[in-house]
Amino acid sequence: MIGDKMKVVGLIALKDAEAFERYRSQVGQTIECYGGTVVFRGTRDQVFWNELGCAEFNAFVEIEFPTSEAATQWANSAEYGALLAVRNEALSVTLFGVS
Repeated sequence: MIGDKMKVVGLIALKDAEAFERYRSQVGQTIECYGGTVVFRGTRDQVFWNELGCAEFNAFVEIEFPTSEAATQWANSAEYGALLAVRNEALSVTLFGVS
């Protein structure tokens, strides 16, 4: 719902460690511009079920925004858009919001 907090989850398949460090060193600033915070970063340990046929991933991120509007604005922002080239070099991602 609009106005409620939104978590954004990213399932990440790393492609280039050096590019990933460049991306990771900058992406947090774009998140903060829209009131978001990185809640958790981690690496995948085990997959218990994959009935949806999810592509392989080896890391994930959980981000929280104060509203779903803020999350949408961040995802479509010029600030985040400026990182897409390095992101595409660094990783493949499935990014989705949950509320």
